[in-house]
Order: sequence, then C-alpha cells, then structure tokens
Amino acid sequence: MKLLIALYFFILATIQLGLLLGVYHYHRSQSDLRPNPYWMGSLVVSVIALFIFGGGILVLKDIEKPEFNFTVANSLFYVATIFQLLFCKSLNGPISKPMQYGFVLSALIFVPAFEFLRLYGNYELRTAFMCTLGIIFFSWQITMLRRKRGASPSRQLMYLQYATAIELIFAIARLAVLASNTFTIRQVEQIPQLLILLTIAQLVVNTLSYIALGGYWAEKVALANARSQSENDEIRSLLIERENLITSLLKANKTAATGALSASIAHELNQPLGASQLNIQFLQKKLSDGNLTTQQNQEVLTALLADNRRASSIIQSLRSMFSDGKIGVERIDIVELIESVLKITKPEIQAKTIQVVLDLGSHSLINVNRGEIQQVLLNLINNAIQALSESTRSPRTLRIESRDVPGGVNLLVADSGSGIPAAVQDHLFELLSSSNKRSGMGLGLWLCQHIVTRHGGYIRYEDSASGGAQFTVFLPSIQG
Repeated sequence: MKLLIALYFFILATIQLGLLLGVYHYHRSQSDLRPNPYWMGSLVVSVIALFIFGGGILVLKDIEKPEFNFTVANSLFYVATIFQLLFCKSLNGPISKPMQYGFVLSALIFVPAFEFLRLYGNYELRTAFMCTLGIIFFSWQITMLRRKRGASPSRQLMYLQYATAIELIFAIARLAVLASNTFTIRQVEQIPQLLILLTIAQLVVNTLSYIALGGYWAEKVALANARSQSENDEIRSLLIERENLITSLLKANKTAATGALSASIAHELNQPLGASQLNIQFLQKKLSDGNLTTQQNQEVLTALLADNRRASSIIQSLRSMFSDGKIGVERIDIVELIESVLKITKPEIQAKTIQVVLDLGSHSLINVNRGEIQQVLLNLINNAIQALSESTRSPRTLRIESRDVPGGVNLLVADSGSGIPAAVQDHLFELLSSSNKRSGMGLGLWLCQHIVTRHGGYIRYEDSASGGAQFTVFLPSIQG
C-alpha cells in the first residue's frame, strides 16, 4: 500500500516537473514575456513537496506519529497554495506589501502549528486541518478568478476556475469521509480507500490547474506575439510611407529647383544657341551671295560644332539632377562636380555681382549618386546666392572649398551675407522649420541632410568667419 501511494506522488511530481522544464525552455527560446513569478514559484514548491511527501511515505513507520519530513512537505504544500492564490489575486491588481507580509507570517506560523499536530495530534486532525485551509483558499481563489474573467474573458482561466472548484469539492469530500469514520487510523492500511482516492484525485486536479496556468501564460505569449507582429507590420508600413514621402519631396524639391533655375538655364543655353543662329545666318548669307570661302566655311562649322557641344554639355549636366528615374552611384571627382554645378548657377551669380572664391584642393574620388550630390551643392549655393542678394554687405563673396580629410572629403560652402539667426540654427535641418521659407531652406536643408546621411556622411552648420553662413559637408572617399 505504501509503495503504491508513494508511486502516485512520484508520478504527479514528475508530471509537474516536466511542465516546469517545458515552460522554462519555452521562455528561454521563444518569448520575452516572463511567466508570472507567483505561479512559477507555486509549481516549483509543489514539485519539491510531492517528492518529499512520496519519499516520506516509503519510510513511514507510524502514521500517527510520522517523521519531520511530513511537516516539511505539508509546509511546502501550504506555500504552493499561497503562491497560487497570490497569482489569482495579481490578476485583478498589484499585491500590496501588507498582504505579502501577512502571507509570509502565516507560512511562518504554519510550520510550528503543523509540527505541534505531528507530535501531539493524529492523522485525522492533521488531514482535517489541511482540508479546512484548502477549502478557505480554494473559495477565495474561485472568487478572484470569477472577477478576472468578468473583466477579461479567458478560456484558460475558466479551466483554472473549474479545476479549483473541483479541488474544493474534493477537500470537502475528504472532510466528510473523516467525519464519517468510526475508528482512529493508526496504520496506512487503515486509511479508507475512498479517502486515498479523493486525496490522489485532488492532487491530479491540482496538476491540471498548473497546466491551465501554463496555458494561460502561453495564451498571453501568443497575444503578445500577435501584437508584436501587428506593430512590426505597422512600423514597416510607416517606413515604406516615409520612403515614399521622401521620394515625393525629392521630386517636389527638384521641380521647385527647376522653376527657380529656369531663367538661368535658359540664359546659359541661349548663349550657344544664339551664337549658332548667328553663324547659321552668316553662312546662309555667304552662300546666297556666292562668295563663301573655304576658310570661312571651316571657321563657321567649327564654331557651330563648339556651340553644339557646349549646349549638349549643359543638358547632360542637368539630366541626372532633374531626372525622375533612380540613378545608381558612380565614382566621381568632386572638383569636377562642383564645377558642373557652378556652370548652372553662373548666370545668376553674375547677375547678382557675386564674387566666387574657389579653393578646390581635394584629389580623392567619392562613390555617390551624382544627381543627388549635385542637388545638395545646388541647394547650398542657391541659399548662399539668396542670402547675398538680400544682404547690404559688400563685397558679396561666395567661397567654395574642398579638402581631403581622413576617410573622405570635406566640402565647404560659405557666404559673406548676414548669416542665420541663433534661434533658427538648432532646428535648421528639420523639415519646414526655417523662418525663411522663401529660400527653400525649410525643405532644401532637410533634404540635403537626408541625402548626405544616406551616403554615409554628414552636414554641419557654423557661422562663417566673415559673418555669414557656412556649411560643411563630409562625404566618405573610396578606400583602397
């Protein structure tokens, strides 16, 4: 009989240990959501109590005066019940410090109380004591689970509530069997079979309640993962929307730049086209008069070819900047890139009587999107031209420098204008934050920073030595 009862306890302990290890490994491998420490603590203590109780039954000599290990096992059962009760209480709100201290004190009182019953009581009294405590705790636990399920329905908590209700019924039934017993139990063989069956059944249902607790945690993990997936999808959607917005802003900024520079471009193209027209008219006149010499013919054709190449060069330099398509990166010479942008802005610079000071000392090659870096330089130079045109200072100077520095190239664009107010400088590169919207700086500088950062560089502002604005752009050079 003792061996069979001990085997029941060992089997239940093994099942609960398997559940504990499964939850532990699942938590470590898949989930960031930690299991509730109360029910995990209850499961750990219950496993230890079952093993101690089963071992105690094997060496039990006198059921009326059992060994001290029964006090240890029953104290652990009491602590496990407290932990499970605290878990149910935590579902409806935080556990207060007084309540925690109260349960700790009750556990400390339980140990000597049960030890007194072990030494001076009998089997019936100890069993009735444990059943009475179980009835009180199970009733309290059912009340809290019902309250939680009313606020937040959960199938696993419903299973836990049903399991607790069954444990309550079994505890009451055990008391009834003890009350109906007509003799004092002194040997294990004298324990009524129904009482043994109810005790084992209660422990089995208790094991099922731990499985329901594990299911409740897995349910929360699944909800957290679903919520995380939903948030990831939302973030991904926002990132795609952000990239689409940036692309639209780039196109819009290019369109604005096209409108602002249309007069300069027309002026720049009109020079070679106008010269070509004059040469063609001269050629037509000489042909109609019949006195075109071979030398004049060669000179006119040479001039036409030069003017055509000049116009083609201007168009080629603008094509990448104002193209709607995506252009990949290429290896370029930054000095050549600066000179190509100055060709575009040359008419406006001359019209505003601005003096350009060039100090292009870099020799490194950079791997960038030509059109985007052209746009950065064009925005910075246009901002400088705008600032100088509104300034009363003299002379109007635009200074452009390029320097090789460790890891890349520094580009400097500075003007001798009135500078940027200190109140604006902290938000200079934020979208539409500038107070000077006419210059396009609220959009242009934000896009400049976006483009330069995407190329692995950075853009900085500081006051120029001449009192105006000075922007420094760093772009990484090609290594090796």
